[in-house]
Amino acid sequence: MEKGCYNGWGIDISDPLKGRVNKPRNKGLTMVLDKGVGPGELRDILKIAGDYIDILKFTFGTSLLYPDKVLCDKIKIALEYNIDVYPGGTLFEVALDQSKINDFLFRAKQLGFTAVEISNGTIDISPKLRRETIYKANSLGFKVFTEVGKKDKADALTVEEMQDQIKDDISAGAYRIIIEGRESGRGVSIYHEDGSIDMGMVDDILVTVGSNRDVLLWEAPLKKQQLSLIRKLGSNVNLGNIAVDEILALETLRRGLRGDTFKFSLKDKGSEDNRIKGDRVGA
Repeated sequence: MEKGCYNGWGIDISDPLKGRVNKPRNKGLTMVLDKGVGPGELRDILKIAGDYIDILKFTFGTSLLYPDKVLCDKIKIALEYNIDVYPGGTLFEVALDQSKINDFLFRAKQLGFTAVEISNGTIDISPKLRRETIYKANSLGFKVFTEVGKKDKADALTVEEMQDQIKDDISAGAYRIIIEGRESGRGVSIYHEDGSIDMGMVDDILVTVGSNRDVLLWEAPLKKQQLSLIRKLGSNVNLGNIAVDEILALETLRRGLRGDTFKFSLKDKGSEDNRIKGDRVGA
């Protein structure tokens, strides 16, 4: 593995795909979806995969259902592994709908959350209020993730509306812009009903940010989506809504340690005899 990466084998086998950035990093972020694992299970997960997780999202409104000690323990565990942690955007929308957004932000800060997600996937928020909320969250020291896209296909944004929202959020100071993909990755935003990607839509979104592609974080819960985005944008594309049991699987895709991306590294390698020169087996 590359310098700084843990290698339990203790032998010098490098990543077939070069250039994967190690933590702490500003690109190649992996956001993991936590639907309610306990503190003990979370610690076990992070012992194995903590080096490959940058962001932990307590999805939907699940964190509101935790006993207070469990919530605090989980946040503390994530922070021990240098992982940003935040409550799901739906909980933000519920708080906003109930006129409790200030309480929500201040309590999130007290609890130790390092980031918040500002979204309007279900409710509508005026551009003015969205900008003001981004400003307020930034002033409290949060990393501000905003989400672009609607959860219901019937309310889907046009490409032009998504482009305008991305520009506004960047201007307001958002840390990363999340492209909606939901937990299913089907029939929403850039995804067709079968989970395949509308690459024309992706290209339109990329035009919006120019060279600043790292500001985007693509929710990509399905392997075929992760593979397509890695092929198009490289190993250090920001990906989110990754299931807790898919963290290492995604990292192997990023590094060429899985057949789907390993084959990319085999071009121009030469013959098999050349590849095994220097092997000490039988020496």
